[in-house]
Amino acid sequence: MSRRVAVFGAGSWGTAFALVLADAGCEVTLWGRRAALVDAVNATRSNPDYLPDVTLPANVRATTDPAEAAREADIAVLAVSAQHVRRLLENWAGQWHPGTVFVSLMKGVELDSGKLMSEVIAETTGAPPAQIAVVSGPNLAAEIVARKPAASVVACADAVTAELIQAACHTQYFRPYTNTDVVGCELGGAIKNVIALAVGITDGMGLGDNAKASLVTRGLAETTRLGVAMGAEPLTLAGLAGMGDLVATCASTLSRNHSFGYRIGSGMTVAQARQATTQTAEGVASCLAVQGLAEQYGVEMPITQTVVDIIHGRQNPEIAVRALMSRTPKPEAIPRSRPARV
Repeated sequence: MSRRVAVFGAGSWGTAFALVLADAGCEVTLWGRRAALVDAVNATRSNPDYLPDVTLPANVRATTDPAEAAREADIAVLAVSAQHVRRLLENWAGQWHPGTVFVSLMKGVELDSGKLMSEVIAETTGAPPAQIAVVSGPNLAAEIVARKPAASVVACADAVTAELIQAACHTQYFRPYTNTDVVGCELGGAIKNVIALAVGITDGMGLGDNAKASLVTRGLAETTRLGVAMGAEPLTLAGLAGMGDLVATCASTLSRNHSFGYRIGSGMTVAQARQATTQTAEGVASCLAVQGLAEQYGVEMPITQTVVDIIHGRQNPEIAVRALMSRTPKPEAIPRSRPARV
């Protein structure tokens, strides 16, 4: 029996995941905010604003009505901005049936509260942990819709729910693995955007591949430090949702966070980079929230701090990078314990 899935968010990743679900045999309703885009999806089987060259399967249809999308859906996939999801879910209260499984594709941390997306979903819907999952990994939308091979992680506190989502999105080109470490998967997806901003900045400055490799490696180290402090498993951050996603986002010109950072490193102001960026670069807002979590848990995250200084402190990138490189030398340490989250 095919599953009915509602995907909320008709941007590039929401549309790409809708295609994956449809290819896996699900009946998919894609919710979009703008009527013109929704009409175009239904009329042309393509998303002209984000993925114009992709033909969507017949079992994907679009609507602007969130109640229609949610009606009879077994699974509700959330692919909207991390900074807007709370308001949207509050507006959509009462539209879900009790057994709805919520799946977050969002890779960010809520700015005002420092909450992970699974926490925001729980607070606004009342869903228990067993009905909240996260999909995260090296999943660049443009490659997914071209049906190029990719792997990902489905994380849920309940292994049976994780397996249900795994089955709903497993295709010949998209291979999902399961995990019960929701915190680790979410942190990996959120912080890699911040590190990608840093890599983009240094690429824009022409600082070379050694700088890139150093930032990726030390970025993973500070991600793991925070993850361990918040109760995540270190091995999660060495896997697809950590290292895998980090490598793809930092190395690819398809990454919106890398592209945003590249514009800054090439000499654009933050305002100019925002104007030139047509899709949300989650790391721009989330870097502040990640910095807040680092302070809350007493974790040192110098790359994150440097990104905050450049983007929100308007610090000159050259001066900021020089300050980062001039920090007191120390051993390369690996976390040895996993304190419980407080």
